[in-house]
Amino acid sequence: MKWKQLVTPVNSMESEVAKTYMSDHAEGTYTLLDVRQEGEYEQSRIPGATLIPLPELMDRLDELDPEKPVITY
Repeated sequence: MKWKQLVTPVNSMESEVAKTYMSDHAEGTYTLLDVRQEGEYEQSRIPGATLIPLPELMDRLDELDPEKPVITY
């Protein structure tokens, strides 16, 4: 079930650790997920990020590759 993906324990990382992770791994080997609202995303976003606003996340989980790590902000 989709909801189980939201309650699976996750690791948290500081922003500097996330930056290091992204620089050490090729783009496309992980998903960078922006869960803010569209206006916030348009004002400032990290290149390569995928926008799925938090209120829409449950309905759009199938857009995420379950085989790739997801970095969410």
